[in-house]
Amino acid sequence: MITCDNENEHAARVRAAKESMPTEDRLIEMGARFKIISEPSRLKILLALSGGELCVEHITEAVGGNQSAVSHQLKILKDNKIVKGRRDGKNVLYSVSDWHVLTMIGAAKEHLDCNE
Repeated sequence: MITCDNENEHAARVRAAKESMPTEDRLIEMGARFKIISEPSRLKILLALSGGELCVEHITEAVGGNQSAVSHQLKILKDNKIVKGRRDGKNVLYSVSDWHVLTMIGAAKEHLDCNE
């Protein structure tokens, strides 16, 4: 068996990792959240909405999709409480309801530009 030169230091790190580890249910929930926002058309919608609320017509224009597909993706985002809609006359205006998601997307976008 190979032993580690920094046994005490690593043991402390292992303890800290175990103590801060989310429960299995929370890990599954986290993974599901990543899965929801990882779909490219939903990412585009969220990026379009990062500047403020938009109606379906303008979201469709911003993401270059078709209205039926955008509406379908908005429903998924809304069902998962990532976006919300509010009625304004004949239109429904959509906005991001979970700003943590935009933080995650921003970090991923920033990482793409990193040269490390």
